[in-house]
Amino acid sequence: MQSAVLTSSYNTDALMRTLLALFLLTAAARAADKPNVLFICVDDLKPNIGCYGDQLAKTPNIDRLAARGLRFDHAYCNEAICAASRNSLLTGLRPQTLGIYDLGTNFRVAVPDAVTLPQAFKNAGYRTESLGKIFHFGHGNHEDAASWSVPNVRSDIVYYALKESRAPEGLTREEARFKNQASGRAYHLPRGAVAEDADLPDDAYPDGLMAEEAVRRLQAAAQHPNQPFFIALGFVKPHLPFTAPKKYWDLYDPSQFKLADFRQPPAGAPPYAPTDWGELRQYKPIPVKGDLPDELQRHLIHGYYAAASYMDAQLGRVLDAFDAAGLAKNTVVVLWGDHGWHLGDHGMWSKHTNYEQAAHIPLIVVAPGMTHEGSSTNSLVESVDIYPTFCELAGVSAPANLDGSSFTKILKQPEAAGRPFITHVYPRGKRLGRAIRTERYRLVEWKEPGAPASTADLELYDYQDDPGETKNLAADKPAVVAKLRAMLAEQPEAKPQIKRPEK
Repeated sequence: MQSAVLTSSYNTDALMRTLLALFLLTAAARAADKPNVLFICVDDLKPNIGCYGDQLAKTPNIDRLAARGLRFDHAYCNEAICAASRNSLLTGLRPQTLGIYDLGTNFRVAVPDAVTLPQAFKNAGYRTESLGKIFHFGHGNHEDAASWSVPNVRSDIVYYALKESRAPEGLTREEARFKNQASGRAYHLPRGAVAEDADLPDDAYPDGLMAEEAVRRLQAAAQHPNQPFFIALGFVKPHLPFTAPKKYWDLYDPSQFKLADFRQPPAGAPPYAPTDWGELRQYKPIPVKGDLPDELQRHLIHGYYAAASYMDAQLGRVLDAFDAAGLAKNTVVVLWGDHGWHLGDHGMWSKHTNYEQAAHIPLIVVAPGMTHEGSSTNSLVESVDIYPTFCELAGVSAPANLDGSSFTKILKQPEAAGRPFITHVYPRGKRLGRAIRTERYRLVEWKEPGAPASTADLELYDYQDDPGETKNLAADKPAVVAKLRAMLAEQPEAKPQIKRPEK
């Protein structure tokens, strides 16, 4: 009898071990089937890139990534400012839904229980990691610990390698703002240099260090193929200041940079619609008021391109490690610029407008088994669409209330229709400029949120006949205005500005 009991117990234990082994093997197979995600976010990168047709840009590694997948030629941010643009992608909610349009207000002030894009992946069993600038840090804002499996690796947005570029002692005003050490007194701090071309190695600057860390993280991830990952890598260049090793400045002949042909605001635009480029004026030797001499303009354009080439080289280091680790077959790779940048067009610099140079962004997607090498699309997409697209590609559940729509069908068929229009916003005082951009037109309606439509100022631009936005055509094309305003009226009214609680 005892022997029979022991035999029965042994058989039961053996069966349980077999079932457990089968369960673990099945779980491992399911995990291995889940695609990894490598999300590369670049600060202030506009489509002045080789693969987008810029003949001067030295961006071989972005071009190399585009050659592997799909380039979006009509992708737009939801607001041309760092924090709000990143909020849109990472929460799937537009600024006008959140009611957050500034740099300093964290998105959880508006939606405390939001499930962010990386958080959705984390909840689905992914290991989520972030390196560099992903959520906006600075100006009173902060990272989001709930989104990541391990703490974010911080990267300095404003960093100088040379003593002469920094403050005589302490921080420059922009260093203080981005380190959350300004406390309302940043304006009284000295300005740092607008550009720096130090003869130093790549790792002397933050993007080089982030690339180095990304290489380590990818190599480590490759050792655990049964653990899917979502790695977000945020490069800070070409964000101001234009600091990059000298060898990237030397890639360019400054005389080849052409200054903007059109250097005034669009005729008939509301006087408050353009930016006074206050961001750039926080750096020396930029004048506090007035225009820039031609030579300084050319130097700034040179600096922007040099900083972009430096960032591109760091991307190359990451892609080399990514390929060497054998991760390409099962990893979705996305490169996204958070907004554009004015380089003297309309007499403007920096972002902070609703115009094309500020709102148009680069977006490249490589989805194994889905995207075609070296393909491109004219379909309209906006940053909020990336969240549901990532989720659909990975089979991850997305929240039901997202503003974005998946563009997976475009990944499969680049000629497929995208959105009929995209929307974006920018505030000026109490007025909010809500924009609708179709393939041909952009309409901007300026009014206080909730105010009657009759109180609005309007802008209309025709990119077929006037791609340089030289004239506001709202008064000349009433039928087009009426059609676009009807489309805008179908959108939810924008929420008023929410400010972060005072401490």
